[in-house]
Amino acid sequence: MVLLAGIGLTLISLTALLIGALWSPDLSRRLLAVAATNLVFGRVAAMSFGFALGLNHVAVILPNLLMETILVLVLYPLFVFSWRQLVEVQGLHRYLGSVRTAAERNQDSVRRYGLAGLFIFVWSPIWMTGPVVGCAIGFIIGLPMHLNLGAVLAGTYLAIVVWGFGVRELLERVADLSALGGVVVIAAVIFLAGVGLLAHRRRHRKHRG
Repeated sequence: MVLLAGIGLTLISLTALLIGALWSPDLSRRLLAVAATNLVFGRVAAMSFGFALGLNHVAVILPNLLMETILVLVLYPLFVFSWRQLVEVQGLHRYLGSVRTAAERNQDSVRRYGLAGLFIFVWSPIWMTGPVVGCAIGFIIGLPMHLNLGAVLAGTYLAIVVWGFGVRELLERVADLSALGGVVVIAAVIFLAGVGLLAHRRRHRKHRG
């Protein structure tokens, strides 16, 4: 049912985006760009990019909320199915393997503090501490699904709202100092996110080796 909810939310979001494109193609393209950046580089880079595109808080925060909710509702069930060897999704095999590696590496520190530890873990902006890994940790340490998803989504939503306002404030302050300051900050965020992604993949390959 969680997987079906995720698929349903995905279809609703895509339908709304297509309908919105009839009235404002430019806005739809910018919203899609923010969602795609979240998928590849994470929430902080996506919000920085969204503000650079001239979007307001609602237009930046909402796509990130939707994207990370969809990721949880779709990938959490697939991770559980893969763990129990019920379903093997070939296209996601490597990604789910990296999620499992990250979850197993961090489960002890989260287990020590329970729900609070899971909430803080998901809230953190550090690479590979996002909601999908958080859900995987909650599953591994034996949390009931409703508590697991509740803690993960609450931490995710709070993180997006807090970092959304924080990123906007930072960009405005930097822009006051230099016309190119905002561009430099956004480029730095995306660069660091890319470095984190490459480092994570390297650690995963080393672990598998």
